Amino acid sequence: MKQRLSFLFKTYLWLIIMFILQKPLFMLFHYDLFNTTSFMDWIQVMYHGLPLDFSVASYILALPVLVTLLTVWIQGLWAEMFYKAYFALIIAVLSIVFIVDIELYTYWGFRMDTTPLFYLKSPSDAMASVPFWVLVLGIICIVLYFLLFWYPINHWFIKGSRKWKFCKHRIKSSCWFLLLLGLLFIPIRGGISVATLNVGRVYYSDNMLLNHAAINPVFSLLASLSKGHDFKQQYRFMDAKKADREFAKLTSDHLYFPENDSVRWITQKRPDILLIILESFSGTAMEKLGGTPGIMPNLSRLAEEGIFFTNFYANSFRTDRGLVSILSGYPAQPTTSIMKYPVKSQSLPAISKSLREAGYDMQFLYGGDANFTNMRSYFVSSGFQSIISDSDFPVGDLLSKWGANDGTTFARFEHLIKTQQVHPFMKVFLTLSSHEPFDVPFHRFDDPYLNSVAYTDSCLGAFIDRFRQTPQWENTLIVLVPDHAMRYPAGIQEHDILRHHIPMIWCGGVVKGPKTITDYASQIDIAATLLGQMDIDYSDFRFSKNLADSTQYKFAYYTFKDGFGFVDSESKVIYDNEAGKTILSEGDTAKNKETYGKALLQKLYDDLGSR
Repeated sequence: MKQRLSFLFKTYLWLIIMFILQKPLFMLFHYDLFNTTSFMDWIQVMYHGLPLDFSVASYILALPVLVTLLTVWIQGLWAEMFYKAYFALIIAVLSIVFIVDIELYTYWGFRMDTTPLFYLKSPSDAMASVPFWVLVLGIICIVLYFLLFWYPINHWFIKGSRKWKFCKHRIKSSCWFLLLLGLLFIPIRGGISVATLNVGRVYYSDNMLLNHAAINPVFSLLASLSKGHDFKQQYRFMDAKKADREFAKLTSDHLYFPENDSVRWITQKRPDILLIILESFSGTAMEKLGGTPGIMPNLSRLAEEGIFFTNFYANSFRTDRGLVSILSGYPAQPTTSIMKYPVKSQSLPAISKSLREAGYDMQFLYGGDANFTNMRSYFVSSGFQSIISDSDFPVGDLLSKWGANDGTTFARFEHLIKTQQVHPFMKVFLTLSSHEPFDVPFHRFDDPYLNSVAYTDSCLGAFIDRFRQTPQWENTLIVLVPDHAMRYPAGIQEHDILRHHIPMIWCGGVVKGPKTITDYASQIDIAATLLGQMDIDYSDFRFSKNLADSTQYKFAYYTFKDGFGFVDSESKVIYDNEAGKTILSEGDTAKNKETYGKALLQKLYDDLGSR
C-alpha cells in the first residue's frame, strides 16, 4: 500500500514541479517582455499559477490511480508497461503543447487554445509561417523537454512498480484508492465552491503579461476545447431582454441611402469594385496614423487623394476572422471562427452575395492556398464565381513559403482586370507577402515585418500608377483595407486598442474627392456603408452600420482571445472575460460602453448558435 501511494505522490509532485518550472522558462524565452519585472514578480507568477497546475496534474493522475487500484487485485508487469506507455504519451503531448505555446505567444500574444488545431487542417500552410530553423530548434526543444520530464518518472518511479507486494487488506486498500480518486476532483474543479476552475483564477496583477505567464498552457487548451459548440450558453452577461435593449442602441432600424451629394461619396451607383485586402497592415506602421515614417508612402499618397478613415479598427487578429468581418459584416468571435463551420458560414450575408444579385461578376484572387482555414467553402457560399489561388500559378511563381509573392499576384490582378469582359464586376484580392515569415524580394528596412509591408506597398503603388492610365480607372472604386493588424511595435499586447488600429482608404475614379472620415468604425461596417452608397438593401447585415448615416451611433468594436474592446469618441473599454473584469476603462461613459460591448458579444453568440 505504501509503495503504491509513494509512487502516486512522487509522480504528482514531479508533475507539479515541471509545471511550476514552465513559468520562469516562459518568461526567460520572452525576456524582452519581462526584463523589467522584479524577482518577487517571478515568484508570484509561479505561486498564482498553482491552481491550474494542480488541476492538470490531477487530470493526468486520475487514470494511474485507477490502474494502481487494479494492481491491488491483479499482479504482474502489465502495470509497469501501462505506466510507461501512458506517461510517455502524456509527456510527449505536454512537451509539444509547451514548446508550441511558448513560440506562438511571440506572434499571437495569448496562451494556447484551439486556434492552432484549426490551422493544422492545412499543415503545409500553417508551417509556411515558421522559418525552417525555428521548426528544427522547436523539435530539438520538444525532445529535450520530453527527456527532462520523462527520465525521473520512468527511472525513479515507474521501475519500482515491479517490486510492489500484495496488499494484505485488499478491500481496505481499494477504498483508500477510491477516496484518493475522489479527492483528485477537488483540484480538478478548483475547490469545493460553486464556481469551477477557469483560466481567470490565476489573474492577479494589473500587468497582463504576468497573468499570461501564470497560465498553464495545457489547462488553457483544455478550457478552450471544453467550450464546445453550445454557443448560446457562452457570454451570458445579462438577461435576454436587456441584451436586446442595449444591442438596439448600437444598430439602426432603417436603411439609409444618400439623398444628396454631401453624403454620397461616389459618382456611380454601379461602379466596378476592387477590394484589396492587405495582409497585416497595421496603423502603427503608417506615418499618417502616427506610425513609423516611410513604410507606406503609396498608401499614404492614396489616403490624401481618396476617402481616408482614420479611426478604423480590425475586428480580430487572424485572416479567417477578418475576411468574414469585411465581407459579411459579421463580428469576429473571441473563442472560435465561424469559417470553421461551413454549415454556419454559408448562412451569412455577404457583400459578394448582394452584389451578385445586383448583376455583378465576382472573382477572388489569392497567391496562396484558398483551401486554408475553409476559405474556399466560405467564398463559394458567398457568391464568388471564380477563385484563383496558388494552384493556378506556374510552379516558378510560387517563390515564397505561402505561395506567389505580391509582385506576381498584382501582375495577375492587373491582367484579370484588363481581360474582364463582364461589367459591373467586383474582384477581391488578398495579399500575402506581409505575412510571417516576411520572405520578400525586397531589402530596404532591417525590421522584417516593416520591410515586407514596404514591399507590398511598393507593389500596390506600381499597380495603381499603371491602372490609373487605363480607361477603366474612371469607372472603378478601389477599397483598401487590412485583414488584421500586427503586434508591432514589440511589446504591444494582444488586447491593446492600438494593436487593432488599421487604415481604410477608398480611392479610384468614382470617388468624388479627398475626404477624411474621423468617425469610429471597424471592418464590420464596410458592408452597410458600401451597399448604402450603391442604394442596395443591407438589412441582412444586422451588425453592420452605415457610416454615411449621421443618425447612426458610431463606434469601433474588436475581439481578442476571450475578450473585447469597445471604442468611441468619448470612451475606451477593454474587457477580459478570462479575468472576469474590465482591464481598461477611460471616459465618463465607459461603464455604459462596457454594457454595450457585453450586449453585442452576447447577441453575437446568440446569432452564432442559431445558425
